[in-house]
Amino acid sequence: MRIYLKLSKSHELVPFEHSSTLTGILNKWINDVKIHDSLSLYSFSGLKGGVANKIGIDFPQGGEWFISAYDQQLIAKIIRQIKLDPHFLYGMKVKEVIICDEPRFSEKERFLLATPIFIKRTVDKKSVHYLYTDDKSDELMTETMQTKLKKAGLSDDSCEITFDRSYQKSKIKLVSYKSIKNKVNWCPIIIKAKPETIQFAWDVGVGNSTGIGFGAIL
Repeated sequence: MRIYLKLSKSHELVPFEHSSTLTGILNKWINDVKIHDSLSLYSFSGLKGGVANKIGIDFPQGGEWFISAYDQQLIAKIIRQIKLDPHFLYGMKVKEVIICDEPRFSEKERFLLATPIFIKRTVDKKSVHYLYTDDKSDELMTETMQTKLKKAGLSDDSCEITFDRSYQKSKIKLVSYKSIKNKVNWCPIIIKAKPETIQFAWDVGVGNSTGIGFGAIL
């Protein structure tokens, strides 16, 4: 399930790297350490609708943010918390919550990204970041999705996630999260799987660290 939050205008500039503050308010709404400290079965976008300048982003006409989760009860809890206190961040408030019907998917779908995909593994006690230019990254994205499916009590041996390397505007960026720099991927993906698995991926996101603002898909 996915919800879109319509936000009022900002009263202060929003930093370019604002994922940690979004994570903070989402964790406040979830209010469950077991959920936000474990493998995330949810994802969220960055703030949309802003106007950037040299030092930050302004939202003179308000903004939009989406949250997706496999667990509908989790989304319901978030909505209840918003109703209790609609104050958001940077002087904004939640004006409206729109519940989005989940799309109908086929057995092969291509997705653009709402936030960049982050893929990492620990190799010889060091954190290694994998890029869309690495063939192994497809295998690792699929592996992470299989782990998430298993956590949700689901299975799909046919699931395969690959980067769409034919996309000419793909790029690699360095994104800081709490002063830690991460190499991330802006490249569309293709998912081949059962339609219900693709719907699951649309909810939970792709790759690592979807619970802190990576891997949300459109």
